[in-house]
Amino acid sequence: MVGPVTATTDTATTQAAMKKSMGMNKDDFMKLFIAQLKYQDPLKPQDPSTMLDQLSQLSLVEQSYNSNTALNNLLTAQNNSISLTAVSFIGKSVKANGNVASFDGTKPSSLEFTLSLPTAATELTISDASGKVVRSDSIGASKAGDKLYYWDGRDSSGAVLAPGAYTFAIRAIDANGKALPVTTYTSGKVDGVDLSGSVPLLTVGAASVKLSEVISMGNGG
Repeated sequence: MVGPVTATTDTATTQAAMKKSMGMNKDDFMKLFIAQLKYQDPLKPQDPSTMLDQLSQLSLVEQSYNSNTALNNLLTAQNNSISLTAVSFIGKSVKANGNVASFDGTKPSSLEFTLSLPTAATELTISDASGKVVRSDSIGASKAGDKLYYWDGRDSSGAVLAPGAYTFAIRAIDANGKALPVTTYTSGKVDGVDLSGSVPLLTVGAASVKLSEVISMGNGG
């Protein structure tokens, strides 16, 4: 459970942290300050304004350190909240920006994409992890809108491919042979969350999806 974030910091903890990060804390500074007064030249005493500047600088450093500590605590709480949100996606079906086709070895993989304009010809290619094209299909002329293609996990010769993450691409052209824009998606059921990195990754079969890339979510099927 994420605890409350407060703006104040325990004095002893703050001083120890300042000592570790900067090599000096408030106590060390005061010792140096007193030694400076003790051994100053009586004929050339320390300028009071300079002394006040030094004390002011110490206060500013400590306040800055406390502010940074509070900000780090806030960021930690925010990251914990994002992680909890990511975990709540487990078991849900998601649609995210991307072009990964995950094949589990048996079930067909759903490849989703959107055509912004009607096409005269549409071609789909699927590549393995090395970038080699393993399957090409001509979809033909298509109307604009959301499309769904079910890939059975076979290559162009009909052989069943190994389970894993593949990528797909859509090439769409109009009657004049001009390329048309296509948006592809990574979709499927979330079966896990990877929290080892700087941002949570949703595991969708063999694919990994950033939480920020998810554009829709539904009940798992």
